[in-house]
Amino acid sequence: MPDFGIMRGFNEKLFGDKLVAGQLPTQLGLIGSQAVGLLLDRYPNAAAAYSVRKLRGAYTGSAIRVRRSSDNAETDIGFSGANLDTSALTSFCGASNGFVTTWYDQSGNGINATQTTAARQPQIVSSGSVILTNTKPSMTFSGLSNYFQFSSNFASFNNTSIFNVVAPSTYGGAAENARFYDLYDGTYHIQYLRDSGTGLLHTKNTLWQSNLDATRYTTQNAPTAQFLSSVLALSSSSDLYFNNLVQSKTSSLNVGSAGTIGVIGQRADILPITQFLGNYQELIVYQSNQSTNLTGINSNINTYYGIY
Repeated sequence: MPDFGIMRGFNEKLFGDKLVAGQLPTQLGLIGSQAVGLLLDRYPNAAAAYSVRKLRGAYTGSAIRVRRSSDNAETDIGFSGANLDTSALTSFCGASNGFVTTWYDQSGNGINATQTTAARQPQIVSSGSVILTNTKPSMTFSGLSNYFQFSSNFASFNNTSIFNVVAPSTYGGAAENARFYDLYDGTYHIQYLRDSGTGLLHTKNTLWQSNLDATRYTTQNAPTAQFLSSVLALSSSSDLYFNNLVQSKTSSLNVGSAGTIGVIGQRADILPITQFLGNYQELIVYQSNQSTNLTGINSNINTYYGIY
């Protein structure tokens, strides 16, 4: 016969003072949502971090700020456990549409991604329903004018590691060479883009100086589906990974060191043009070489989103 006293003692250690009637299922649900661990607790010191999930235990701010279409009122939306608080989101929006005005930086550096022009704000709620990609909330970029700009610049981007979760859509016309993101210091770009100029679907990572990009990029076929890109733009090489599989390694790069502006869903130095078309869920930027943590970071992201 089981010793219920021992079992209760174990459960109290596990759940603490939450072991009361009606609360255990809630605690189990919270543990389930955080089973993969918070990314920035495991791999800290990001320069900027944007996501529809909670990334850092010490972060006490919101995930996004949302404007509803019915009256243009705005509110901050936080987290429920490790996930975006979709109940608060739908309660605020009602039957209307919801658009993101600010994607908050969870790194602690306060480099929020913002868009004050209503027509350029990505959409996260459609007629009262949260937009989902592979069961997780996501923001839709229209390919016409939607983008975020970082609220402040990085000091440099010498040795930069970037992790990005997107679900691109088919391109054409004005969306040719649409950027998922772009970091730009006035001379050099680090960007991930998609080129449909020939009607084919490609992704490219580019680290380039004016008129020198032809030797600095790689192209691989990419489906119109959710994927994880990982870029190591280092002083010695530029390595591109697609769903944790290496696509290219380019050596002897010279990356910039000036103050760097950042844009999500757009080219940084020409606004607005060449916008991203598709859904967005996460962007993490490290101003450091994360090659030794690459597999772990990719695994954490993939476990949460179920990408590959």
